[in-house]
Amino acid sequence: MCYSTRVIRKAKELELHYQAKLLFGDMPEDQELIYNHAHGFAHPNMWIMPQKRKGHLLPAKWGIMPKDSYGADYKKYFKDNWKARHGLNLRGDDIFDNYYYGSIATSKRCIIPVDGFFEPHTTSTKIKGKPFKVPFYFKRKDNKIMNLAGLYSVTQDKMVTFAIFTHQATPMFEAIHNEPANKKGDYRRPVVLDDDEAVYWLRDDHNRDDIMDIINNDLPDYEFDAWPISTDLKKRNGEGDRPDIIDKVEYEEIEIDY
Repeated sequence: MCYSTRVIRKAKELELHYQAKLLFGDMPEDQELIYNHAHGFAHPNMWIMPQKRKGHLLPAKWGIMPKDSYGADYKKYFKDNWKARHGLNLRGDDIFDNYYYGSIATSKRCIIPVDGFFEPHTTSTKIKGKPFKVPFYFKRKDNKIMNLAGLYSVTQDKMVTFAIFTHQATPMFEAIHNEPANKKGDYRRPVVLDDDEAVYWLRDDHNRDDIMDIINNDLPDYEFDAWPISTDLKKRNGEGDRPDIIDKVEYEEIEIDY
């Protein structure tokens, strides 16, 4: 699962890191896509590196939509198609069975660069009858950019949209993000690739087996750091969109090691 990310690198930093050219489209060239907390349900614009434009970074809306839809109508689309969960994540395990997007999994993959992401941990403590949940922040131990593996689509009105791939949770992620949030009742984690795998991910000659192998063999748990942060992240008044939101906060309610 990944509905919240953090992106603090400026466009020029990403351009240098990936040795890629920035394509701004209709976006002003001095605009930065920086978020201390990018909440997926707000459908922010974020940088992606698309398979069809290798060596380029372009802005895309988080929340994938089918090619026969209209990006300008994205609010209505997700309201009418609520089962899509706003198009934020796609199950990498069975992407080729997906009615809308299985056919483009070999041709429209992408990399979404982020600094980290947030996942909720459900404690055994209840407040007013509801479980007390604590957000955790995940980052790479080496502080490198995270290469999230994703899929993108281009709508009828030429809006580029994307989703982040997930797969079965590894032990670290299952312990922290310990509540299934899908009808299949399994635990999930985003697909994070190292730099070499990110380049390999965008190759055009992959078959289904190649793609599944990359999805299922991404960065292992020991490459990540994670710690609990302020519950302000969950507030809807914007209190979570601040630089210090990733500061560690200790909670006596947390019973796991991290």
